Amino acid sequence: QVQLVESGGGLVQAAGTLRLSCAASGRTFSSYAMGWFRQAPGKEREFVAAAKWTGDSLYYADSVKGRFTISRDKAKNTVYLQMNNLTPEDTAVYYCAAHWGVVADTDMGKASTYEYWGQGTQVTVSS
Repeated sequence: QVQLVESGGGLVQAAGTLRLSCAASGRTFSSYAMGWFRQAPGKEREFVAAAKWTGDSLYYADSVKGRFTISRDKAKNTVYLQMNNLTPEDTAVYYCAAHWGVVADTDMGKASTYEYWGQGTQVTVSS
């Protein structure tokens, strides 16, 4: 059984920074794709960033490009989301997700690609 546990959310002022962590356990993650999604109140869950466990390809939503960075620590089985220059529009519950196996580049940003999800961590950005 795969478990994903997010942490690092909180309240921050606009233009501030946060780093989210997603600790994965239960399986060797060398064949996984990992993603971050978010869901604001009254809105659908949307893609934020993703990375394959191996290789250098990183994927970002247009709304966060240049501000957010996804990274992996393979030794710790942990994925991070560094969020800089936050705005109130970034306020949401952020979820970590994982998929075991090969993923096409065009599917990395789709929530339906991922079968494992964390419980979410709240990020609130005040103006």
